[in-house]
Amino acid sequence: MNRAVKIRIYPNKEQITQIEKTIGCSRFLYNRMLADKIRYYQEEKKMLKNTPAGYKK
Repeated sequence: MNRAVKIRIYPNKEQITQIEKTIGCSRFLYNRMLADKIRYYQEEKKMLKNTPAGYKK
């Protein structure tokens, strides 16, 4: 039997800003990694195994 729990949060303005920044950074990193994988595959015809740690500065 599967169960689900729905939770609603009510963040304040600071928390909303932090959530938006976190989601924005995650989306940027995902898109960057995907673009690198596509470019590498087109050039080398091999799969690139990249991780987020490789993009950390």
